[in-house]
Amino acid sequence: MMEDKTGQDVESPQDARLDSLDERLKRAQIREAERTGQTPTTDANEQLGQRVLSTLLGGLFGGAVIGWLLDKWLGTGHLLLVVMMVLGTVGGFWSIIKLSSRRP
Repeated sequence: MMEDKTGQDVESPQDARLDSLDERLKRAQIREAERTGQTPTTDANEQLGQRVLSTLLGGLFGGAVIGWLLDKWLGTGHLLLVVMMVLGTVGGFWSIIKLSSRRP
């Protein structure tokens, strides 16, 4: 058997029991939160990251769709698709810069 510096077995059955207890405790906490209607809240950083991602992707895909529709309507090949994708991306970055420069 391997021992660590404290003299205890590295792979002792006690560790497995503690891991099992941790898993059961987490499941019980989740069930209790669902039962009482208290769901874990997301922190502000996670919300900001999701907002930044959706702003950037929305600008990119929105510009692409509008450019594609204008290309089909005007028959200009793929010129407006590329131009609108670039403008959508620039608009997305501009919105992110404005969002990040706000005071909390």
